[in-house]
Amino acid sequence: MTGEDLHQLLLTKWGRSYDLQIRKGHDKVFLQVMWKYLEQASFPMSEAEYAEHLETIANYLNAWDSLAQVESFIAATKERPRLGKAVSIPLDLGDRASEWLLEN
Repeated sequence: MTGEDLHQLLLTKWGRSYDLQIRKGHDKVFLQVMWKYLEQASFPMSEAEYAEHLETIANYLNAWDSLAQVESFIAATKERPRLGKAVSIPLDLGDRASEWLLEN
């Protein structure tokens, strides 16, 4: 999956180019679909920066073999990002989770 594929997934589900962030919880890693989106005047990234950002996120998801989890979660969820409330997608990183959960 590429950043453009990820963008299309967001557009198909919610009709907007939402920001994506990877966040680390106490014992899990989440992909969060944030409430800000590219089409807003106040969005902090240009279209090119957004495309590059999604490409980076897609590269992580590919490396973690988490694409199927993300696609199935987005397809099944009834949640939608709204002001102050992101949609959190838990990522099962399997044996590699410890690499990402160590404290700095």
